[in-house]
Amino acid sequence: MKFTLSWLKDHLETDASLDEIVERLTLIGLEVEEVTNPADRLGTFKIARVLEAVQHPNADRLRVLKVDTGEGEPMQVVCGAPNARTGLVGVFAKPGDYVPGLDVTLAVGKIRDVESFGMMASERELELSDEHDGVIDLPEDAPVGTPYVEYAGLDDPVIEIGLTPNRPDCAGVYGIARDLAASGIGTLKTPQKTQINAHSNANDPKVLIDLGDNPEHCPAFGYRVVRGIQNGPSPKWMQKRLIAIGLRPINTLVDITNYMTFDQGRPLHVFDADKVSGDLTVRHGKAGEELVGLDGKTYAVDESVVVIADDNGLESLGGIMGGESTGCDETTTNVVIESALWCPNRIARTGRKLGVSTDARYRFERGVDPAYMVEGLEVATKLVMDLCGGGEASDLNVVGEVPQEERIIEFPLSEVKRISGLEVSHGEIKAILSLLGFWVAGNGDVVKVAPPSWRPDVHGKADLVEEVMRIVGIDKVPTATLPRMEPVSQKVLTLSQIRRSSARRALATRGMNEAVLWSFISKAQAELFGGGNPMLSLANPISSDMSDMRPSLLPGLLSASQRNADRGYADVALFEVGQVFENDTENGQKMVISGIRRGTAKPMGSGRHWSQNADNVDVFDAKADAGAVLSSIGAAVDKLMVFTDAPSYYHPGRSGALKMGPKNTLAYFGEIHPKTLEELDIEGPLVAFEVFIDAVPAPKKKPTKSKGALNAVDLMPVKRDFAFLVDASLPADKLLRAAKGADKALITNVNLFDIYEGKGVPEGQRSLAIDVTLQPTKKTLTDEDIEAVSNKIVASVQKATGGTLRG
Repeated sequence: MKFTLSWLKDHLETDASLDEIVERLTLIGLEVEEVTNPADRLGTFKIARVLEAVQHPNADRLRVLKVDTGEGEPMQVVCGAPNARTGLVGVFAKPGDYVPGLDVTLAVGKIRDVESFGMMASERELELSDEHDGVIDLPEDAPVGTPYVEYAGLDDPVIEIGLTPNRPDCAGVYGIARDLAASGIGTLKTPQKTQINAHSNANDPKVLIDLGDNPEHCPAFGYRVVRGIQNGPSPKWMQKRLIAIGLRPINTLVDITNYMTFDQGRPLHVFDADKVSGDLTVRHGKAGEELVGLDGKTYAVDESVVVIADDNGLESLGGIMGGESTGCDETTTNVVIESALWCPNRIARTGRKLGVSTDARYRFERGVDPAYMVEGLEVATKLVMDLCGGGEASDLNVVGEVPQEERIIEFPLSEVKRISGLEVSHGEIKAILSLLGFWVAGNGDVVKVAPPSWRPDVHGKADLVEEVMRIVGIDKVPTATLPRMEPVSQKVLTLSQIRRSSARRALATRGMNEAVLWSFISKAQAELFGGGNPMLSLANPISSDMSDMRPSLLPGLLSASQRNADRGYADVALFEVGQVFENDTENGQKMVISGIRRGTAKPMGSGRHWSQNADNVDVFDAKADAGAVLSSIGAAVDKLMVFTDAPSYYHPGRSGALKMGPKNTLAYFGEIHPKTLEELDIEGPLVAFEVFIDAVPAPKKKPTKSKGALNAVDLMPVKRDFAFLVDASLPADKLLRAAKGADKALITNVNLFDIYEGKGVPEGQRSLAIDVTLQPTKKTLTDEDIEAVSNKIVASVQKATGGTLRG
């Protein structure tokens, strides 16, 4: 919302400075976004007189002027304006001045071999209007050498406020002045009651409302006809104000409607009565109907749009924009002035549907003052008659009924203190509300308050407290510190949130990128990954490819990897942290961390290298990723058991499950089954893992937060190698666990370093070679001690696996 300082002072009697007004506007909730002054960009232009105008020696349409600028010797200017003549008083721009209408900075130039030291400016070149038929022609007595902005009264600051949607009353300058007056910065000027001498005419067009079951779409429509007017350019004072707020003056009738919109917050429309065929009807549009608007665009309407039509068809989009066919121009002599009420919701829906935004729509969709409908029509009629050469007005007609809503609020005055903390006397509270236009009755601690018709946003006690608070000053609200409930702040994040954050860091350090994907997948993908439960099908899916809640994170990640491969990024490592769904119960929703690696995207890096062959990812990469996640969230990875019962979408011989006991599955890992990739139309190789965060037991609470005793050992460890012949189908992990369990006090690590099948090894068996690390803590191990531990290892492996020591 823009307005000038002088415009504001039309309605507000005040001696306050611009800075004081700007500060007060912000304090009462009408935040000032910008203050500009035309003098800042036009201040260098001076009034000058043409002393001599002679024909240019080399151009028929140019003249060479000698211009008195009031500063020293006359300046030579080459000018092509048709009204350039001796004795002309105009506006001069010297070299170095910036001309906004041309977007150039003047310099000394040579035009057809004659030097020119500046220019005489037109109104369009100063962005004062579209007039460009000649340079500005001022009266003879205009003071030469005076800044033009001072003489023309253009040094009028423009204030722009950021108007919130709940304040339609301040979409007009009068409403802003009313708020400022209530805040004590001046006195509101009360407008005189407008009286129009009316004469009825039987030939005047009539207005009918035919909205069927929805009369609320246009509850009231006020209009009158004015005949015998002369339309032309609006007066300079009106043009200056419209230009200052960014509007282009068109003609007096159109400018009056724009002026009323911004001055009073009352949008109006003027029809050319001679272009109206028959009566005007307010009705719903019909499919196939179109309107050519005043902006020259064609709008197709339907039954949801409220229009104004005559016998020729549509003439206006109700409350939004008039039509081109009945628009007013310089030939208009008879007009129908409209002042109506429109349903805010209907206006907003129509504006969005048709993609049209106007100043009228802006105000109607927020709610205009219904009580001002008739008075606004009277004021507009008087402006038309005063500025368009008189005319004869018909009687004022109102079709429908202006709503008169009564909102009586029981307001305990103590609510101001309770809600805002402000200490305000009862008398001051009632005075503030009265100055804002509220009706206040009662002398006790509880009064009755009725909001004025221009405040549709006030409905309850809290709204009234807000009104008092913003006028008293929000800067007066006392500050208070909330009491500290705990001496030491407690953890804010839950265990699950902490685990997810730790897992993200762990996977990021392993070269993986996080993805955020849809929770919906297609029915076929859901069934492929163990889902497809009808209760998890969406009733209104975004598309057929997003019809079911996902039973796994892998479908989205696998599809994302293929999209990257299609764009040239074949070696990708992605992970996602999100929820999967088994059923529609609370327990059927689980938090999972899943990841995939494709091509050569190993933890140490991807792509080919001169020093070695580029190996593809394998099951062990996926297992390592799953282990890294589990380790980061506090699981004892070295105590987990490896099983081979991974889901069917994994490769049966190259996948596994990490479990804490036979029933508590913490993770799945492995290569994706070739048939699964084929069903998804995805190219491999691809490995993946899934970690179920909530399946990992919560850590036990420690009795103390102090660190345990340092258990440092200064004795050297001892390593011994063993090779065992075992059944070829035996999992190596079983042998490693058996060896490590032989002596838990001494054995700190067991590592598999060789697997051999072939010559020297019986068919159906294989050789597994391990190294065992022994870490003494109290004394150096003797040969006898080492021999005893070795016998324990052999015996433990033989008992657990049936394996024998290879000779």
